[in-house]
Amino acid sequence: MTSTLNTKVEDFLGQKRIAIVGVSRQEGAANMIYRRFRDNGYEVFPVNPNAQQVEGVTCYAHVQDIPGKVDGAVIVTRADVTEQVVKDCDAAGIKRVWMHGGVHGPGSSVSEAAVAYCDAHQISVIAGACPLMFGKTSDGGHRFIRQVFGLFGRLPN
Repeated sequence: MTSTLNTKVEDFLGQKRIAIVGVSRQEGAANMIYRRFRDNGYEVFPVNPNAQQVEGVTCYAHVQDIPGKVDGAVIVTRADVTEQVVKDCDAAGIKRVWMHGGVHGPGSSVSEAAVAYCDAHQISVIAGACPLMFGKTSDGGHRFIRQVFGLFGRLPN
């Protein structure tokens, strides 16, 4: 895909119905992303095959289980799970995915095989960084990290 990062981010954050894959009963990055999207007017859907409820709402086992059309998915899983999640997104008709990338490598959901799958199946992919670094879901700390990542060439294409 030839879209710039800013174009992909604007497109992704311009959607309304977002699945957050990896939300759990324990506090983590996915839960923070889930709450920030929810609190900023998005209709969000927690996805985790190991939870029936998260934060008092139904948690879906797979993105295909979410009723109605979903516009995008933020993937906050281990990288070795991401390729299957991307295939699930494709099966559900989700054409925008954001693979979360934390401050340190082990916190990354980015999978090269999953990125290749997205490219081969016309799924817009943001492979890395955190959606909380951009737009109305962002905060000062995340925007600072985005600037540092940009200085050191660590933002995705």
